[in-house]
Amino acid sequence: MPQNLELKARISSVPDAARIAHRLKAQPQGTLQQRDLYYNVSRGRLKLRIIQHHSAELIFYNRPNKKGKRYSDYLVVPISDALLTNSLCTAAFGLKVEVRKKRRLFIYKNSRIHLDKVHGLGTFLEFEVLVTRGKRQAQKLIEALSQEFGLQRAAILGVSYSDMLLHKKRLLQKRKTNSEVSF
Repeated sequence: MPQNLELKARISSVPDAARIAHRLKAQPQGTLQQRDLYYNVSRGRLKLRIIQHHSAELIFYNRPNKKGKRYSDYLVVPISDALLTNSLCTAAFGLKVEVRKKRRLFIYKNSRIHLDKVHGLGTFLEFEVLVTRGKRQAQKLIEALSQEFGLQRAAILGVSYSDMLLHKKRLLQKRKTNSEVSF
């Protein structure tokens, strides 16, 4: 299974992060509208990613929830019929959560730099370094990128967007329940 090393952090400004990516001479790949549909699975994570409303891929990955750099084993399968695939996965596993985001993508060496505006959550920077030249090279590259972008330890996250949205939803339901009880 292919592997990458990931790091995700909150940022205050996508344009500022894009300027840093340009200064590094990272190759811009455009801005993508993405919908990630996560399904209830017993191991790892399974999501259907729909890009720009016309292309799609089914992604399975295993990654620990821990703050900082984390390795992820993954498989990506191109999908020709997103509607049918979503129907099948929803029937088989149940839909867990939907993540909608606008992603500016840059390629730098063997890494992907994502500048994400996630609906309902805010703005984020994510590095995905493909482990094609060994784990040591991946570690060094992610550390260099973290320095270049000036990432602060407090901004670094250990959960996925799907986890953050589910947590937010639980908090909102709890508040609603508490406000209904107080009347």
